[in-house]
Amino acid sequence: MGNPSELVSILFGDCPLKAEHYDMAILNLDPETLLISTDAARNAAKPHAEIYQNREPYPYGGFDDFLPPEILDRVLEEMSQLPDAETSFDRAQEKLKTSYQPERLPPYTRALFYALNSRPVLAFLEELTGIRGLIPDPYFMGGGIHRVANGGHLDIHADFNHHKLMNLERRLNILIYLNKNWKEEYGGSFEIWNKDMTEKVEGFVPVFNRMCCFNTSSDSWHGNPETVNHPNGEARMSIALYYYTATWDSTRKGHTTLFKPRPGTADQPDRVIARREWLQDVLPPFIHRKIGHRLQRFGF
Repeated sequence: MGNPSELVSILFGDCPLKAEHYDMAILNLDPETLLISTDAARNAAKPHAEIYQNREPYPYGGFDDFLPPEILDRVLEEMSQLPDAETSFDRAQEKLKTSYQPERLPPYTRALFYALNSRPVLAFLEELTGIRGLIPDPYFMGGGIHRVANGGHLDIHADFNHHKLMNLERRLNILIYLNKNWKEEYGGSFEIWNKDMTEKVEGFVPVFNRMCCFNTSSDSWHGNPETVNHPNGEARMSIALYYYTATWDSTRKGHTTLFKPRPGTADQPDRVIARREWLQDVLPPFIHRKIGHRLQRFGF
């Protein structure tokens, strides 16, 4: 037999090789058990860590062929059984977006979420990002399956920074896309923006088995602001998980999702949240605790 390239040509012809043809997944979870050793997971991240950690304006990365594709194929099969959504948004900043918590999803998809919260995956993410002591969210607050229907979008924003229930600081998001044969012109690309919101730094088309990961902060501006417009009416689907560290303290100010309009667009600021932030800043804390929730009932 000749060299390895000749063997590949004999087996697969001249067509480009796909992930399903050979073991090329970055995080090679076993498709049946969804297990991987901690050492293997950590080693899988090492080739990507330096580039990820030195990205500007904040650490981020896009990784194709992230999981063995048969894992996400099985997830897609189960998506036809989606229950009613826990949350649904249809406003100027987040339109036609719904989310589904893992505990109510079919069994294989639910098991994948638990696997992505496991120690080996934490080892992968810690090696990739350099953030030590990552803590998964067993409550999946805001996480799960995200679905943006045709005509929908999610404007550029910075995420909430405080997990109140566990008193943790949010540090990291991962998004794994489920959209086969998706093209840029179908909209819904994930965008990274600079910290003063003057320009887009990079965009990622939400193609099947692409994972986007980024460090979160109060100015890690990101989103998928371009309207989803798939020619066959298909929704944009993704897996979303968030990770935290035990670094929150009383000097920090918690905030909800903060939206920022892109310059030169019709994006709308979130005036309700802006008013609430203003009230929190100007009212003494003990007064805000007493009357803040009442003011919100009147639109403040």
